[in-house]
Amino acid sequence: MIEQQYKDLFEQYRGELDANSTEGMNRRRDAAFDIFKQIGFPSSKQEEYKRSDIVQSFDADLGLNLRNIPVPVNPYDAFKCDVPNLSTHTYFLINDRYYDKAGQAKGLPDGVFAGSLQQFSKEYPAQFEAHYAMIADMAGNGIAAYNTMFAQDGFVVYVPKNVKVEKPLQLINILRGGVDLNVNRRILIIAEENAQVKLLACDHAVDDVRFVVTQVTEIFADASAQVDFYELEENAEKVTRLSNLYSDQKDHSGVVTSSITLHNGYTRNNYRFRLLGEHAEAHVGGLAICDKTQHIDHFAFLDHAAPNCTSNELFKNVLRDKAIGVFCGKIRVEKDAQKTQAYQTNRNLVSSDTAQMFSKPQLEIYADDVKCSHGLTTGQLEEEALFYMRARGIDKEEARLLLMVAFTRDVVDMVRIPALQERLITLIDKRFRGNLMRCGNCEVCK
Repeated sequence: MIEQQYKDLFEQYRGELDANSTEGMNRRRDAAFDIFKQIGFPSSKQEEYKRSDIVQSFDADLGLNLRNIPVPVNPYDAFKCDVPNLSTHTYFLINDRYYDKAGQAKGLPDGVFAGSLQQFSKEYPAQFEAHYAMIADMAGNGIAAYNTMFAQDGFVVYVPKNVKVEKPLQLINILRGGVDLNVNRRILIIAEENAQVKLLACDHAVDDVRFVVTQVTEIFADASAQVDFYELEENAEKVTRLSNLYSDQKDHSGVVTSSITLHNGYTRNNYRFRLLGEHAEAHVGGLAICDKTQHIDHFAFLDHAAPNCTSNELFKNVLRDKAIGVFCGKIRVEKDAQKTQAYQTNRNLVSSDTAQMFSKPQLEIYADDVKCSHGLTTGQLEEEALFYMRARGIDKEEARLLLMVAFTRDVVDMVRIPALQERLITLIDKRFRGNLMRCGNCEVCK
């Protein structure tokens, strides 16, 4: 069994993991290990992973930074985001370790914490204990359990009651390594009652080695809290990214998440939302542009557990060459969740005979006073639209590019940061035109 080597590794180096992390994180490892011993990695024999063979990603000689050793790089000198007019508080994770040399950002409202998971566990033990590895359902996900076993640091945003963070936060995840590497990353967002915050997370791979990344993101939105979490993936083809996002929402809260994959190798994004309080609202979006042999898999499960809640899912894929796309979406409306409004949409453009798209929308409804729907289309660009544009003097290839950019627009419109929205439109246009995917001011990619 592939899992056995990781079980042995964990038992052999448990002392190293504990010594280089914190007491709070260490307390979660035993429960995670017990679960991982029982269920292991997800298998393609499971219905939810039928089209994605996760196990094979770990069947390799991968390094692990078990001693939490810092990578010798100053990302603030090397990386400068060139999104015009995007003013953010900027933070870095180098692999799975928080870059702590810059200290806390200036200008954050009083009481707000943004920084190392280790530091947060020491300074805010009550909030840490209440949320870390508590929102993520390890019992149903071997990747989440595995991540919790080996994670030693991560990034936290904590916004106390009635505080609004006006300026967006930006977390830049940089993958660096001289050997093939397994990276286990954690992100925790806690928005207390009536708090507001927006976080953009960008993924960039620098070195030409193989990375297998597990990421667990936990979002807690208390009553009337508003959380925006956007992800932009611009990884190399040797990167396997296995992301699990969990969100718990209370009364009148709102969470918006949108994941944009512009370049990748093998990506699996899991979304599990629980709408636990009345009038909670969740908007979940995903967009992927894949070619060559790239693989994108979106799984979304939205659980309506309280009345009068609203959710909207919108996932789109553009596939070319031998790319593979997968979408599996499930909406569950519990027995007492009357007056639910839940909508799910999956749209896919497949522009080559060798690309493949697999979709499976699902509704599971136990209440009788609801409005729920799902829609699915997979096809090519409409010849009528192409003819209309060519009749107005636009050449065929340019017309195709413009239509593909337009196809992605409604996912981009979910992003509630205008400067980022404008930049995404430009990046998507560049992606379709085959231009080099990197920020213009980024020294590490030159």
